[in-house]
Amino acid sequence: MRILVTGASGLLGLNLALEASQQHEVFGSVNNNVIQTTEFTVLQSDLTASGALEHIFECRPDWVINCAALANLEACETDPLLAEKLNSELPEKLAKYVARGGARLVHISTDAVFDGRLGGYREMDSPNPISLYARTKLNGEQAVLAANSEAIVARVNLFGWSLSGKRSLAEWFFNNLSSGNSMPGFTDVFFCPLLANDLAKILLMMLEKGLQGLYHVVSSECTSKYDFGVRLARQFDVDEALIKPTSLARAGLVASRSPNLSLNSSKLTQELGESPPDLNEGLERFHAQYMSGYPDFIRQMGI
Repeated sequence: MRILVTGASGLLGLNLALEASQQHEVFGSVNNNVIQTTEFTVLQSDLTASGALEHIFECRPDWVINCAALANLEACETDPLLAEKLNSELPEKLAKYVARGGARLVHISTDAVFDGRLGGYREMDSPNPISLYARTKLNGEQAVLAANSEAIVARVNLFGWSLSGKRSLAEWFFNNLSSGNSMPGFTDVFFCPLLANDLAKILLMMLEKGLQGLYHVVSSECTSKYDFGVRLARQFDVDEALIKPTSLARAGLVASRSPNLSLNSSKLTQELGESPPDLNEGLERFHAQYMSGYPDFIRQMGI
């Protein structure tokens, strides 16, 4: 298959492009973060510019996986117009363009579309976004499904190694722990993060099986962010006491965060015939990647 990955320099996009390139011909669209690699074909493009979609679709993909987004919650609050362009308008344009050409589309959304008051959310539960980021992402997923009924919309949460080494919560914990720095860990914020590489493999499986519609694609296990940090510390054999338990209310963050974003992934499990990996499996692979030099391999792609 010929696969086009938008946002291919991001945390998910880069790991997904690398995973997919093992069996498929991959084209990765990037904007500001230029990368250099022989693993897949890099396409430089500002997807919000006129004619950009026509340009990147010259590769004639069979599958398109849209990872492009403005994912920094604070950045969305300070630049709402860019957030709307990347998180709402671009997905709709992509969905319409893909539908005309006969390719299959996966659009990446977020668990943050829920307000986090209850947790255990299923796909049929009503979203209630509480940040600008979440609102624009919800608008994007709704526009995609309205424009392309055969598309997959995947609500995700993930961690992994990134181009900058600073994109995921796991990297933040690792960087501070390995430097002996004290840091907070929220005991009252819950999520179900998947290793980016595991998420990538699941998305490819979903395309292979011809799935369509809305899915929660997260770990089969949910935990607090404090517990996530502690378990990462134990995996890397560093001092977990450096992580200080604290509450979200004391963080002083600009954008609102949902406290309980645990999602139910039973619909996905039923379709694939297996559950997504749990947190221990993901952290073990995250550690194995570190030991094999994978973070350095990724960072060397930066120009």
